[in-house]
Amino acid sequence: MAKRLLAFSDRTAVAGVGWTEFSKDSRVSTLTLACRAILATLADAGIRPEEVDGLATHRVGDSVAPGVVGPALGLPSPSWYLDQFGGGSVSHSVVGQAALAVAAGLAETVVVYRAINARSEFRMGQAANPSPEAQYLQPAGLVAPVQHFALYTRAHMLKYGTMAEQLGQIAVRQREHATRNPRALMREPITLDDYLASRWISEPLRLLDCCLETDGACALVVTTAERARSLRRTPVLISAAAWGGGDSFLAPGEPTVSAAALLAPRLYGMAGLGPGEVDVAMLYDCFTFSVLVQLEDYGFCAKGEGGPYAASGEGPPVNTHGGFLSEGYVHGINHVAEAVTQLRGEAGPRQVEGAEVALSTAQPGYILPATSALILRRG
Repeated sequence: MAKRLLAFSDRTAVAGVGWTEFSKDSRVSTLTLACRAILATLADAGIRPEEVDGLATHRVGDSVAPGVVGPALGLPSPSWYLDQFGGGSVSHSVVGQAALAVAAGLAETVVVYRAINARSEFRMGQAANPSPEAQYLQPAGLVAPVQHFALYTRAHMLKYGTMAEQLGQIAVRQREHATRNPRALMREPITLDDYLASRWISEPLRLLDCCLETDGACALVVTTAERARSLRRTPVLISAAAWGGGDSFLAPGEPTVSAAALLAPRLYGMAGLGPGEVDVAMLYDCFTFSVLVQLEDYGFCAKGEGGPYAASGEGPPVNTHGGFLSEGYVHGINHVAEAVTQLRGEAGPRQVEGAEVALSTAQPGYILPATSALILRRG
């Protein structure tokens, strides 16, 4: 099994990235957003629309399917497509499955996209929850994701002494990154005092612990590594892609551990490296706590040390675009796009010098028992 998985590594690459404007009211359909992002990523890669033979996305009743996007762009009949049901947990698996399709020869040029009007149309806390466990959670008042994550955050605080100020340092640091990102919705610097003064959303999580609700779209081109080297941009190799599940809690009564702890060994094993070799990390930041727990579960620090570690600023730079907390929330794909931008050396004033290896992750497996992640490498 290990040899078969490792044979997949570095055979495919991300050859282009593209975004729409991020806003609170796009005033257009998710179809229009998807088409704009796809055309932007094709232009970035130097690929004509008629060369696209695969489309992939994920959605939860809030976007548009490949079967609609393809005809809208005048694409020929794709030889492969994926319309994955699921939210942030599966966001990176869509890229991984596109890479598998390319590696297997089912398609040569796959566009992965995510389009969402998450502020003006389908707001997360107001959408119906299709999860089987919702029938047990909603009567207890657990309706919105923030209410779930508030419980996990409190459990971590009680067990390990994690403090609000440590979560606040994550928000402050990501906002600092966003000040250097022209796409970011939130570019005004914040201080720890600003964080502590922000209103409660679901205690112990404050407003500045929570990601933005964003209208926008993002897209990537996945193709063979060989072809990517002949295109316009520096190729970014997909060295590892892993996804899978577990229980919502990895052990009975242990909500301080996420499903990412199960996934990480497979991911690093496929890439043939460890957390010490990661130069930049895009950690799914639906809430500040999700960053903290992933610092632990992806091996950057020991379990229980995420609070002091996050506050210290040690380790690789995290969410250099500002993340979902400050750039915008496009349900996972904009993390991958920032990782690609960093590895191409094109991040401008927020560029991490010498970045060669990036980790990009999906929602770490709370609420729904699934997660996914990628390790990308400069080609």
